[in-house]
Amino acid sequence: MDLVRRAETLPTRLTVFPGAFNPPTRAHLALAEAALREADEVLFVLPRVFPHKAYEGASFEDRLRLLEAAVAASARFSLAVSEGGLFLDIAREARRHYGANVELSFLCGRDAAERIVNWNYSEPDAVRRMFEEFALLVARRAGEYEPPAQLRPHIRTLTMESGWDEVSATAVRRRIAAGEAWRDLVPEPIVPLVERIYRPWVNAGGTTGRQ
Repeated sequence: MDLVRRAETLPTRLTVFPGAFNPPTRAHLALAEAALREADEVLFVLPRVFPHKAYEGASFEDRLRLLEAAVAASARFSLAVSEGGLFLDIAREARRHYGANVELSFLCGRDAAERIVNWNYSEPDAVRRMFEEFALLVARRAGEYEPPAQLRPHIRTLTMESGWDEVSATAVRRRIAAGEAWRDLVPEPIVPLVERIYRPWVNAGGTTGRQ
């Protein structure tokens, strides 16, 4: 893991926020701000490789530039690049920088929580061992996640203000492609970068599906 931006805090509770960030949105920042009620610091992580998707459209380098600009306004946000895409890999990388005793949680949405719990890890005890290393902080977006009973001590629901369900990276790309208003969906500091990065890609025939 390479730390691109490190907050000045010395956290005892760290929330890790991995994602594709294609592009970062105001909902991403709202989620992270809400997570600060549960943690001392939020570490945004952009993996070099994803276990379930490939980089399409905006490049890794472009997404990293967007994230740097998006998180710069908060003194409690950090940013890192991870070599691994699985949460367990990222957790172990993070501990090398933050120490073995930091309390780790991962911030995600309902769909990601379902994928994490139901993923085929090829080891029957993998999920239990994974939750010995970190907890999940699941955002209540587009419905609430109901974890299996045995995992409930390790999975907490993050309550946040309503109105963010329709704000997504997919919506940003779709609106750009359709020539609709999109600037209110992304943090103001990255509007010029999004314009520069995504308009040529969309004009060249890029897709707007989830990536």
